[in-house]
Amino acid sequence: MQAEERRRKIVELLSQTNQAVSAARLAAEFDVSRQVIVGDVALLRAAGEEISATPRGYVMARTAVGLVRQVPCCHDGPGMEAELNAIVDQGCSVLDVIVDHPVYGQLTGPLELASRYDVQQFLDRCADARPLSDLTGGIHLHTLSCPSEDAFQRVRASLRSLGVLLE
Repeated sequence: MQAEERRRKIVELLSQTNQAVSAARLAAEFDVSRQVIVGDVALLRAAGEEISATPRGYVMARTAVGLVRQVPCCHDGPGMEAELNAIVDQGCSVLDVIVDHPVYGQLTGPLELASRYDVQQFLDRCADARPLSDLTGGIHLHTLSCPSEDAFQRVRASLRSLGVLLE
């Protein structure tokens, strides 16, 4: 398979699924190395494809369903699991995490967490890495997709009760 055809098929595959697809899975699918896939995705992005890398793999940018809101939080590392579960337990999805870095400005990490399973998968991947919020003393924003304003207010109340809502 030629590189152009492989890249076209990568876009097609990512467009047809709502799940993140890992570079390793794409490499196996196209019988190439993971590094070839990473290069393909870089070229696709440079060509204008809106592909995001999440902790679970690549996804095509999609319009968020429901209301998009941001919530400011502050906690230490052990507070991350409770914070994320409090959000997904109210029916909202965690689209990303944003920190304001003193050198680089705003840094955003896509998350795409919609369930406790997603949260646990993310936490497992964090076992050998530090979260972005470590760069800012625990202060960060999450962009959420919520089914309603009521769900968003429930998230805020849950985060407040955990003591992680920055007010």
